[in-house]
Amino acid sequence: MSDRIIDSHIHLDMYSQKERQRVLSGLELAKVDTLICVSNHLKSSKETLRLAHEDSRIKSAFGFHPEQSLPADYETAELLSFIEQNQQEMIAIGEVGLPYYLRQDNKGVSIDAYVELLEIFIRKAAALDKPIILHAIYEGAPIVCDLLEKYSVTDAHFHWFKGDSKTIERMAKNGYSLSVTPDVVYEKEIQDLVSAYPLSRVMVETDGPWPFDGVFKGKMTHPGMIHKSIEKISELRNVSVESAYSQIYDNTCRFYKL
Repeated sequence: MSDRIIDSHIHLDMYSQKERQRVLSGLELAKVDTLICVSNHLKSSKETLRLAHEDSRIKSAFGFHPEQSLPADYETAELLSFIEQNQQEMIAIGEVGLPYYLRQDNKGVSIDAYVELLEIFIRKAAALDKPIILHAIYEGAPIVCDLLEKYSVTDAHFHWFKGDSKTIERMAKNGYSLSVTPDVVYEKEIQDLVSAYPLSRVMVETDGPWPFDGVFKGKMTHPGMIHKSIEKISELRNVSVESAYSQIYDNTCRFYKL
């Protein structure tokens, strides 16, 4: 059987240089073919592109992570210019979306300006015909769906998604893809999501260097952890492990045109 995997969402630039070398040197042994490397802002995007130039297994996405203070107008303009200039080397726009944890910590943060910024990125993804990688959970997800529908964007990848059943049904109907992290092994909310969502639209990720609990507690997050995720998905969906590997690999290749 083929048990090759793709990490559909990792912040490789956020690892230390030593950790990054551990990740990259261990990819072949872990049977990892590709890393979809997302960015947090312009500096992050430049570093992700540099890494992609050094290793063909790295595919770079450029964006602005929403769980941080909004960029100044000139910073947004510079990032959009960078995206335009490097669109041929960019596999997707991302990570972009709406803040959730930031607003939990600070109730005074208004979401309106973040919605305006996200609309700019969605419009850009539509104009460049590129997929978009989204951080959009709970009450933010329906707002994001509204914007995607407004611009007829269907190549949308909701990473580490969490939300209500109505939104999940809407996402599935619209053909959006989602990815789950290794917490699918031990988190019931994520297990329920995997059980409910069309398997043809499911991908796997680490969101590294974010750490995990359970059997992964205390370990540096490595794409090889995804094998445990696929074994769990196989169990949840009552399909063979071979089928789960094949389906998820094909889903990711199709979505990112690999």
